[in-house]
Order: sequence, then structure tokens, then C-alpha cells
Amino acid sequence: MTKLHAIGEVLIDFISNQKQCNLKDVTTFEKVLGGAPANVAISIAKYGARSSLITQVGKDGFGDYLIETLASNRVDTSYIKQTKEANTGLAFVSVQENGERDFSFFRNPSADLLLKPTDIKKEWFEEGDYLHFCSVDLVDSPMKQTHKEAIKFVKEKGGVISFDPNVRLSLWNCPDKCKTAIQEFLPFANIVKVSDEELEFITEEENEAKALESLFIGDVQVIIYTKGKDGAIILTKEKSFQHPGYAVKVEDTTGAGDSFIGSLLYILVCNHVRKEQLVPFIFENHSKLLVFANAGAALTTTGKGALSSLPTLEQVEKFIKQQGE
Repeated sequence: MTKLHAIGEVLIDFISNQKQCNLKDVTTFEKVLGGAPANVAISIAKYGARSSLITQVGKDGFGDYLIETLASNRVDTSYIKQTKEANTGLAFVSVQENGERDFSFFRNPSADLLLKPTDIKKEWFEEGDYLHFCSVDLVDSPMKQTHKEAIKFVKEKGGVISFDPNVRLSLWNCPDKCKTAIQEFLPFANIVKVSDEELEFITEEENEAKALESLFIGDVQVIIYTKGKDGAIILTKEKSFQHPGYAVKVEDTTGAGDSFIGSLLYILVCNHVRKEQLVPFIFENHSKLLVFANAGAALTTTGKGALSSLPTLEQVEKFIKQQGE
């Protein structure tokens, strides 16, 4: 069976217990698993597909908690290392009045950034597997080179590469370094997910249509353009397809983008869609992909934090039926 491997950060999110509150005013927090690649791996596993996380955590209580939590959510944790060289990463998060998040990260460096290319083994990957990554762990570190090693192995096995830049400028010394890293890795991907908040920053192009077109470089075949409450668009070089999204009462947007791409990748993984089949499959199944992914993202925003809010297959199917889709 096709498997989704996510590579990158997993960390502890300390989520504010106070609603509509700036981080500086928070007094108590709740500890939960965080990290976009981890969220995607969990999302797919909760739906019933195979996923793993490739990363490193500290040899500490937080690292133990993260491994146990991933395993309890059916994610393969056999590729996660533990080290005494650095601690597990931490993030403190508050949800502001508009549902958006206020972050403060502690990782200078965190254990994930020290994972070395030699820690990756080619035999981990099978023919047609998927590899998903984001930009947070593309800072100058051993982990950046480890991403390249994993990408190389998956490409050698005829697999599919998915990239969600998931821009977090507070983790970079300067915005230009973040932009340069994203632009360096874009050509490696077959699928690129980008949000309306990130598009101009990544492409340096104000015109939306031109910006999206400029992302078709290197091996990129498919662009997923998410627009928050306004839904999403799937684009290939020849066609584009869109869905308006769903109106729900937003509690917390944490993990919504991860749920969206995780939901979409779940369908591709379950159908064993190979790299050469991506565009034809999207032409035939764009409606199903967009409905399912938008539903997964919408449901995620109705809860607090990503982990507990990532929906099950039954919840998404029930929601879609309620919407009359």
C-alpha cells in the first residue's frame, strides 16, 4: 500500500486557555502536539491510510510524549530519533479575537534541526510513496540537507513530493532567508500548496494569476491555492478548479491548512496515484478532492488546537452529507 512520509518538525504547542487573548496576557496553557508535518501525518492516519513521521526529538519528557501521541494516532514512529544534543522544540500559542494565532517559538536549535542526512535510509521508502514537507525546518541546519536526502530517495522510487511552505517568519533571522529557502525547494515538488497570505511573499508578484503561474517550475505539476473561508483552487498547467469552502463557526484556525492538505493527500494516497497520473486524476476527481479537503479544514477550525480537532473519515463524510454535496 502507498504510504505518506512527512518530514520536519514535531513540537509541543502550549495553547492558551484564555480565549481572544494576546500571548503577553496569557496566564495558563494546555500542552498539545504541534508541527505541520506531524499534523499532516496524523490527519492521514486518522482517515485510515498509512503515514510516518521522519524527525528527531529530545531525549526528554516532551519527546517521549510526542512519540507516544503520534503512535496512539496510528502514525509510524519508527523513523523518529531521540537525542541528548538538544531539547524538543516548544511553541506558545494564543488565539486572538479574529481566530488567528499569536506565536512564540523556543528552538535554538531544537532536536529536529539536528537530524542528519546519514540518518535517512533509502529502504524506508517503497515504490510510489509520498513525501510531504514544509519550510519551518529548512533553516540552515543539518535538517535542511536531510530533507534533500529524503527527497532524492523518494524520487528514485518514483514517488510524489508534496510541499506546503507554511511560512512562519518569526522562525527566521530575516524574511529573505525564508523566501530563498522556499524558492530553492519549490522545483523539487510535484504538488505545492500555498495560501493567499503567502503567495505574494513567495513569488514577489502582486498579480494573483501571474503569481500562481510562476509556481509551475521544475517538477511542479499541481498547485493547491487555499483562501481560508473562501475555499480553495486546484491548478494544473492546463486547467483550474475551485470550491467556495464552507461557513462554520471558527474556534481556532490552528491546523486548518494541515488538515486541508492532509485530506487531499489522503485521497491521492488511497488511490495509489503515481506521479505520472497526478494531472489526469485531478481532471477526473477535482470536485471530490476539493469537497473533502475543504470539509476537513472547516471541521478543524471548529475545535481548539490541531490534534483534537483533526476530523475522522466518518466526521468528514457526515459533514459533506449535511452540506448537500
